[in-house]
Amino acid sequence: MNTDYDLIISGGGMVGAMLAAALGHADLNIALLEGTPLERIQPGVELDCRVSAINRASQRMFASVGAWDGMTAWRVSPFRTMRVWDAAGFGQIHFDSADLGEPLLGWIIENRVIQSALLERAQQRPAVTLLNPVALESAEALAGNGWRVQLTDGRILTTRLLVGADGAQSKVRQLADIDVRGWDYDQKAIVANVRTAESHQETAWQRFLPTGPLAFLPLSDGRCSIVWATAPESADELLALNDAEFAETLAAAFDQRLGAIGAVGSRGAFPLRLQHARAYVKPGLALMGDAAHVVHPLAGQGVNLGLLDAATLAEVILDALAVGHDFSSVKTLRRYERRRKGDNLLMLGVMDGFKRLFGNAPPPVRLLRNLGLNLTDASGPLKNLIARRAMGLEGDLPRLARVAG
Repeated sequence: MNTDYDLIISGGGMVGAMLAAALGHADLNIALLEGTPLERIQPGVELDCRVSAINRASQRMFASVGAWDGMTAWRVSPFRTMRVWDAAGFGQIHFDSADLGEPLLGWIIENRVIQSALLERAQQRPAVTLLNPVALESAEALAGNGWRVQLTDGRILTTRLLVGADGAQSKVRQLADIDVRGWDYDQKAIVANVRTAESHQETAWQRFLPTGPLAFLPLSDGRCSIVWATAPESADELLALNDAEFAETLAAAFDQRLGAIGAVGSRGAFPLRLQHARAYVKPGLALMGDAAHVVHPLAGQGVNLGLLDAATLAEVILDALAVGHDFSSVKTLRRYERRRKGDNLLMLGVMDGFKRLFGNAPPPVRLLRNLGLNLTDASGPLKNLIARRAMGLEGDLPRLARVAG
């Protein structure tokens, strides 16, 4: 089939850029669309409040495509321990990388640092053309196979495979008429960078409040990135506070675990929901990342799931090319869907269960969850299994995530 591109990736964020970097050495003609104007990160620029908790599997993927050095050249912050406790009881659990024989549990990295390094690597690949700032305007399936897309700059292109990596409100998913299931959590997550009186100790901290979890994540400059999930009206009230009032309220909500809160950076908020696409693929089309699934951020697994989607889809495409099969056929793409859908559904279910379990529950449920936290903390094998799975050291990992890096 004669097309302008073998592959068009709609969305040049972290997940779309990972797919482009992973496929960029193949004998393909790839267009990567990103609608937001891109700017190089400038030395000394303030840390972004949008960060991701990156596990070991994702780091191995970054190293495998040659993007990890680009991230460490800017700033990454390792965390070696994690402490979780229940504000409404006595339950707590502590994860330590030393107990697992590992140097660390993961990293906290700004989203723009991850995206920038992956895009830089993708653009160095001969197969990849970055179109920016331009986004998908419309798309229609061609007779037989492939898609015709119109871009926001008026260009019309054809492709054998259209990939939606364009977020929770994915236009690719909507144009492909793929339904989603899910629900709003009636929560907003407030994000900001704050200075604490005491050191973060390279530890990820999380306190479960009745209104939602509050996380303090370590940053490379000694500050913490906070993610505070609470009711929408409470979030709006917190955003309206001045910095001193917000700092005092935040320190109290965190039980003064890291002392008083000093400087508070710019604050933002976004609504939380669970969402899952009924299908990940159609002939000549695939969804990945938030376009396919949206998970509660309480365990920081959303980006890691999306990166696994990208690495798995790349593996399926490369394997098809190696044996001369049509990489855009629904038969081929189903292999990607089968490998990722079950794992993603499991994570969505587990995170949804935790969100509800640690909500405003009656006393018997609070007692049971606190006992469960303490029993899990005391059970070395079970706790280590949970940690290794969350770190990306176990499970059905694509090749890129298994390469040492």
